[in-house]
Amino acid sequence: MDLQRRTITSTDGDIALGVTDVGEGPPVVLVHGFPELAYSWRHQLPALRGAGVRAIAYDQRGYGMSDKPNETERYGLEMLVGDLVGLLDALELEQATIVGHDWGSIVVWATAVLHPERVAKVVSLNVPYRGWFNAFPTIDFMREHMADTFGYVLGFQEEGRAEASFARDPDAWLRRIYQGVAADVDFLDPEEFAVYRDAFVAGGIRGPVSYYRNIDANVAFAEPYANAPITVPTLMVTAQYDPILPPTMIDGMGRWVADLEVAHVTGSGHWTQQEAPDQVNRILIDSLT
Repeated sequence: MDLQRRTITSTDGDIALGVTDVGEGPPVVLVHGFPELAYSWRHQLPALRGAGVRAIAYDQRGYGMSDKPNETERYGLEMLVGDLVGLLDALELEQATIVGHDWGSIVVWATAVLHPERVAKVVSLNVPYRGWFNAFPTIDFMREHMADTFGYVLGFQEEGRAEASFARDPDAWLRRIYQGVAADVDFLDPEEFAVYRDAFVAGGIRGPVSYYRNIDANVAFAEPYANAPITVPTLMVTAQYDPILPPTMIDGMGRWVADLEVAHVTGSGHWTQQEAPDQVNRILIDSLT
């Protein structure tokens, strides 16, 4: 997948993102999650291009070919949204369909609330919208009430701890995350796994874990928008075996999302576009074309 660095103007100034941009037609921007890359959309990019769609995927800040600010506060949600809007500006796109997975979904939900005029349609894989685009409670609440579910988030809070663990054994660190929430632990072949491993060894994981170190700041940022409706057409895609975000979590989404389409992927765990690419491609193409 050919990514080229492109400098955009984001919420906190100029930043370079690694971007791949293929095809012609209605634009669709694909936003990855943790710990992934634009590479996670490798199955969707050619399929969308073949369906007459302009498909754009980028490494979020802190990942892959994109800039990796050292300051933790530069990974706040308002800046991640600013990267997406800045990319639309740089590509001279007034609107685009925005597709997110995992942390990418948090970014696209927030963009749909804050900048609905820039969004033709919002698509989320796995992460529902329930009137709160941050998707996390405060760290104290997690520590007191949800430590079993969010233990990994709590473990990321101490500066340097996750970085040191990763440095000791990058392969084991990544495999533990990927395999722990996959329906098929072998969804990545050795060459695909090496792409991720090499990218994170080269760039480090300080940036990616900094997303989690901004959760309390993101809660404060999102608070004025609590119960905000999603006013653009919406496609919610659930995954049958996601242990973190089961399909039942979408129950009641219609309260906040009036124009809601739902699709379900069978046999997949958390890494939906990679574990069930043919199903995801068909769902996206049917919805977008």
